[in-house]
Amino acid sequence: QVQLVESGGGLVQPGGSLRLSCAASGSIFSIHTMRWYRQVPGKQRDLVATIRSGGDTTYADSVKGRFTISRDNAKNTVALQMNNLKPEDTAAYYCNADIRTLTVNLQTYWGQGTQVTVSS
Repeated sequence: QVQLVESGGGLVQPGGSLRLSCAASGSIFSIHTMRWYRQVPGKQRDLVATIRSGGDTTYADSVKGRFTISRDNAKNTVALQMNNLKPEDTAAYYCNADIRTLTVNLQTYWGQGTQVTVSS
């Protein structure tokens, strides 16, 4: 059993910053690619940022230069530092990871989501 738990969401003014964290727990053997997605009600879930096991990162064009994804392999965590936030960044943010457990081959797991609201 694997769980991903996000934290760090909240209400912030335009131009402000937030840091989201996601911790993976359970019978984890290895964690490969980790990602952050976001979703606005009534729309599809969009990929925001990706970090591979070696540290390579990619970002959606809409967040390049403002968001930074990072991971701590020793703690099985992934973070998303969000700076210069805009109202259009308002969404539920979900972490996602490809994890191999002691009994299950590589499988993608999702967190429950954390709400980010950017408003004055």
